[in-house]
Amino acid sequence: MNGSVPIGRVVGVPLRMHWSVPLLVVLFAYGLGRQTLPVWTPGRSNAVYTLASVVGALLLMGSLLLHETAHAATARRSKISVEDVTLWALGGMTRMGRPQSAGAAFAVAVSGPLTSLVIGGAAVGAGIGLDSLLGWAVPAAVLVWLGWANLFLGVFNLLPASPLDGGRVLQALLWWRTGDRDRADRAASRSGQVMGVLLAALGWVSFLRGSSGGLWLVVIGLFITFVAGAERQRAVLQTGLRGVRVADAMSSPVAAGADWLSVRRFIEEVAVGSRHSALPLLDFDGRPSGVVHVRGLARIPEAQRDALRVRDAATPLERCAVAAPGDLLGEALDALRPGVGLPLLVVDADRLVGIVTAKDVTRLVERQALRGGGAREPGSPGE
Repeated sequence: MNGSVPIGRVVGVPLRMHWSVPLLVVLFAYGLGRQTLPVWTPGRSNAVYTLASVVGALLLMGSLLLHETAHAATARRSKISVEDVTLWALGGMTRMGRPQSAGAAFAVAVSGPLTSLVIGGAAVGAGIGLDSLLGWAVPAAVLVWLGWANLFLGVFNLLPASPLDGGRVLQALLWWRTGDRDRADRAASRSGQVMGVLLAALGWVSFLRGSSGGLWLVVIGLFITFVAGAERQRAVLQTGLRGVRVADAMSSPVAAGADWLSVRRFIEEVAVGSRHSALPLLDFDGRPSGVVHVRGLARIPEAQRDALRVRDAATPLERCAVAAPGDLLGEALDALRPGVGLPLLVVDADRLVGIVTAKDVTRLVERQALRGGGAREPGSPGE
């Protein structure tokens, strides 16, 4: 995610923090220290409220991290690749590959909310016990606040709307029930769009009635609507690609250049005459060795272009997407590792035979629609 920085690792996965997290901590601490604690435990000093509120806000961020860690750990146990875990203003996000079974998708989706519910119940219980046994009112109030926040987080995330965890649960159940992953994706994303609009409308009405928290609900609702719409488009795309082979979409022949050329020679001999913005590289034996992006070449200073080899400015093959001509295109796109996007290098017997770009996929789907292929959703006009 843009604006995030690495801060460590969790369950073997890179952990990143968005710039909005410190702002979120300040907002939570302010609400807890200036509003909640003075009402629940009156008569304490400002210093006590400030310290307790900061500790409470940090504990809440820690519980959000545990929520996302549960997703990442479950995904890794299910043999799903995980790119990273990022904390940001709306909680957290775990970037991972697509599950290959409904059971794995269900387990990954439900692990986060269950973790929040367990943390919430434990925190509320500990707060009540601490107040009853020791009379520590302020720490007890912080724990109860933390518990209720996690219980709300767990329940809210179980709403049946993608990209919330509840939408993933719904998708997994529909996938298991119907055996049709694309249909399940469309239904879950449609639910997300409806739920997002309802939340945004509810937030706006709440704001007009004087609740400033309504604006936060508007932001969340719009975010859910936007992401659900993108996921719906992706589900429709997967339907349109059903049964399509990689060879049907690839551009061939494709301009490629030797990876030992200098950047200047590669630009003059290969890049200038190519119609692609990403160009494959070949080693001395004629085998693909990576991909170089024209945009990246343009950023190399003129003074370095003669001395620098183009392979030094390229993405190596092990970090590129590769498929065979006979592979199903939908499965090849599903298999893309997090952080690895198009182009897709098409390789047959260690020889480059073509390349699949985003434009190639779009053009193929458009042709499928013209032919009355699977790019349209069931029930659309003309069926």
